[in-house]
Amino acid sequence: MKKEETFELVLCALFTAIIIIMSYTPLGYIPLVVINATIIHIPVILGALFLGPKKGAFLGFVFGLTSFLKNTLTPATASAFVFSPVLASSMVGPVGIPKSTFICFVPRILVGVVPCLVYVLVKKVAKGKAGTGIALALAGFSGAFTNTILVMGSIYLLYKNDYAVALDKPAEKILETITGIITFNGVIEAALAAVLIAGVGGVLTMVKPLYGDRESKS
Repeated sequence: MKKEETFELVLCALFTAIIIIMSYTPLGYIPLVVINATIIHIPVILGALFLGPKKGAFLGFVFGLTSFLKNTLTPATASAFVFSPVLASSMVGPVGIPKSTFICFVPRILVGVVPCLVYVLVKKVAKGKAGTGIALALAGFSGAFTNTILVMGSIYLLYKNDYAVALDKPAEKILETITGIITFNGVIEAALAAVLIAGVGGVLTMVKPLYGDRESKS
């Protein structure tokens, strides 16, 4: 038991290191024909699937923390304030602190929880090796799409007008812009996550059982 716990801590530390490296290097993005697809959420999803929702939530928090630090210290876009309570405070006042804190952390933490729940639910229906592959793919898709839809949805609900100003667009056009990001970028990144999680996760099951499978056997 102690050996297993030590192994899981080492694995969690490894996923944490991968998240940090991917966040600050081009490794976190895959250039496609039309966009650079973000894959920083991949180690968060894998961590959730192999280590459980608690450690998955921690890895999601690390993902959010790297986003906060990057957008605060080296903001690359005018809309970086939506991920930085510090920038939000200076731009929109104290009311921006809880808004940006929520957007930066809550969706990313849930990226480390939702895939594990999806995997467990799908595996109740889809059995065998094929079922595992399907469950992994759906878990990957759900994790990536959770990030996109919660981040962009929260931006619309909490920062509609300020986001419009940052993008230099009319406020009435922001819903169209956000919907476009969700249905285009979001779907592409989710589909890519489904493929990567099914592939990488399938390989990793040869050295460690998935958290959902261990729970169902206990």
